[in-house]
Amino acid sequence: MHEFSIVQSLLMLVEEHARAHGAKSVSKVVVVVGALSGVEPHLLETAFETFKEGTVAQNAELLIEHEKLKVRCNECGKLSEKDELNMLCPSCGSTNTELAGGHELLLKRIEMEV
Repeated sequence: MHEFSIVQSLLMLVEEHARAHGAKSVSKVVVVVGALSGVEPHLLETAFETFKEGTVAQNAELLIEHEKLKVRCNECGKLSEKDELNMLCPSCGSTNTELAGGHELLLKRIEMEV
């Protein structure tokens, strides 16, 4: 389960930011998980609950924002968000598309108590 190593890295970042800002504790951590990131949100939550103990984020809530697949069509020029995990343009049906989003895993926000 690579979510464990992701959460360990996430908590290291949270600890660094908390130290840099003189925070006593972290109350909320918000991450963005793209549809193609390869991360299972429920496993990420489980790993966060496991590894946050004894850290500055031990009482923190993890919020996960889900990002849909985004496809840019090179034929019709449209940028589309998709629920389906394929690269077909939903407007014109072209396969001449580029991945424009949905592959990211981002730390979006940390709420701290100073």
